[in-house]
Amino acid sequence: MGPAYQILAALALDLLVGDPRWMPHPVKFIGRLALRLESPARRLMRGPRLAGVVVALAVVVLSGLAAWGLVRSAGTLHPLAGDFVSIMLIYWCIAARDLAAHARAVFRALVAGDIDEARRRVAMMVGRDTQQLDEAGVTRAAIESVAENMVGGVTAPLMFAAIFGPVGAIVYKAVNTLDSTFGYKNERYVQFGWASAKIDDLANYLPARLTAPLIAFAALLLRQRSANALRILARDHHRHGSPNAGYPEAAVAGALGVQLGGPSHYFGCEEPLQKPTIGDALVTLRKTHIGNTNALMYATTALFTAACICGRLAAEHLWHLNG
Repeated sequence: MGPAYQILAALALDLLVGDPRWMPHPVKFIGRLALRLESPARRLMRGPRLAGVVVALAVVVLSGLAAWGLVRSAGTLHPLAGDFVSIMLIYWCIAARDLAAHARAVFRALVAGDIDEARRRVAMMVGRDTQQLDEAGVTRAAIESVAENMVGGVTAPLMFAAIFGPVGAIVYKAVNTLDSTFGYKNERYVQFGWASAKIDDLANYLPARLTAPLIAFAALLLRQRSANALRILARDHHRHGSPNAGYPEAAVAGALGVQLGGPSHYFGCEEPLQKPTIGDALVTLRKTHIGNTNALMYATTALFTAACICGRLAAEHLWHLNG
């Protein structure tokens, strides 16, 4: 079974079962490895930035080697075993169903009129203080989270799997996990997490820029505001603190005709952080926009998967012709 079919099988598995909490997950082991290496690296290295570079490189290399070893060992037992391990590794890197499920949980709480539960649910999706959010604020946070995580949780691992196979998907997920673990601009990690944040920015550079126009295409298929998605993407993609997250967020804001960004509360800050706005408020932000965002995410996933598989099959065909 080639990588294209492994990707299809992995994506189907994610859409069918998601990420059961009882199942061991490589991301948990990668995160634990990173945290275990932090203290000795800080002790042995001259400065926190160098220590962070060493830890980031070690985690990425070890994760890649572990994935390669698993696939190769399983393949020596039986080709089907190698396929199974490859599919599972790619599956573990995709989070489309879980991303949509978290957003739906927020929506259900809002429909039930339970703002406290909605705040608790959206707090599981974002790294900000949600206790002061009203219904519109909770809705905005959920939409922003789905838009931003569409790349890191879905399209980027699909792209790396299409190019480099299951090992590439795991290496990307290691980079993504490093940023989630150390990529904070606080006193503890502003230097140590520098390398993790920069590597993550680099890894997401191309996926973010490929995903955003496909969001506009998905909006066309869903009869949303496709032209406005392209307009807002071109105008507002730079209005985000991340060099990559602004691309999918701007495209989603344009497709929905809503305004994202703006003031946000963060832990330890008495006053809200005044973030730039993204998009135009063509319509009032409503809780039903959460479902529209999920639909955009699923449609974009389908388009991105098709593009990845077609690209992979075309590359293999050219390789055989030239070989």
